Parts: sequence; C-alpha cells; structure tokens
Amino acid sequence: MLVIDSVAEVDLTAAVWPVFAIANSAIHFPFRYSEQEWTDLGALSARQYADPFQRLKIWTQAFIASTPTDTLSLLKDISAGVSTSISYQSREAEGTQSPTETLDRGWGSCRDFAILFAEAVRSLGFGARIVSGYLFNPNQMFRGSNERGSTHAWAEVFIPGAGWVTFDPTNRSMGGANLIPVAVTRDIAHAVPVTGGFLGASDAFMSMDVEVEVSGF
Repeated sequence: MLVIDSVAEVDLTAAVWPVFAIANSAIHFPFRYSEQEWTDLGALSARQYADPFQRLKIWTQAFIASTPTDTLSLLKDISAGVSTSISYQSREAEGTQSPTETLDRGWGSCRDFAILFAEAVRSLGFGARIVSGYLFNPNQMFRGSNERGSTHAWAEVFIPGAGWVTFDPTNRSMGGANLIPVAVTRDIAHAVPVTGGFLGASDAFMSMDVEVEVSGF
C-alpha cells in the first residue's frame, strides 16, 4: 500500500480587482520585451504545439481591434474569447488536447482552456506559463472544480512592469483571487505531482483513490 498525505495552509491575499502597474513601454500592443526579459522568458515565449496552417494565430489575431491596441484589454478579450468559443466539459482522461484540437472539437476542460490561451498569446509574442493548482470555490460559483477539490489549471502572462499577470479563461477572470497555485511550468505535462510505476502481478493493483478538500476559515 502506498499512501501520500500532503497538508498545506495557504494565506491567500490576492486582490479580487487587482490594479497592475504596467510599464509605459508595454501599455499598448505590439511592444517589445527587453533583451534581458527575452533571455529570462526563454522557452516560455515559444509555442509548444505545432500549427502548420497557422489556424491558432489567425484565430488569435481576430481579437486585435486596432494597431496599436491596449495590451491588458487584448489579453482579457482573448481569455474571454476562449470560454465564449469553447464549451467547458470536465474530463478525467489523462493528457491534454492541443490548441487546434480544442478549436476543432469546440469543447475542453480547464487545462485545455489554459493551454489554448497560453499558446494563443504566445503566437502574438507574449511570454506565458501554465499554472496547476486548486480553485477555492465554496459557493460553487466557478467552473473547473468539480466534486471535492479537483485540480484546476490557468495561465499567467508576463507584462513588463506588472510582472506575471494571472488569467483564468475557464472563468473569464483576471488576478489570483480564489486560485491556489501549486506548480508553474512551461508545459502542463511537467506539473504531474506524482509519477512512477508498479512491478508485480497483473491482478495485484486493486484500486486507487484521490481525495482533496479545499476549505476556508
């Protein structure tokens, strides 16, 4: 028998309506990261999924109302556009859909939403990363947290001056209120908390139970 117990007390102080001090150079899109920022972002600004026909980039560019345009408004519109275009469905199957698969199918889970948003903004040159964690959802007002404390996924975009800004496309929200981050990564496949294998008789593995409870004080 393998038992893993993890207990964490989190002091969540994120503002519900955050105000971001965006650098003057990045208030309007398009803008250019500094050489140092490009170096630090590295692969976080590179697209992770093949898109040979540029379908995702074309879909994303439709949100650019004008050139130049307000950077924060553009990111908010793309985040809202994900949940407007894609139907949310909880999915227990292992793995994630590629952004083009999500666009083709028209449905996805919170991790599919996060990947679609991150890849969309990367196609415009933004640095983005995937966040895996939990959604504090005591009143069940938000999507992406079914049953007892299931994991949730969202994304963060780097904006000069403001730093990493949180976007939850599943719930069309911005900022980290109600979100409890556990892992931050370039590729959500790297956020798996426990990996391994079992060597033994084929009928030795009977069952597995995972239970998470997210509660407030």
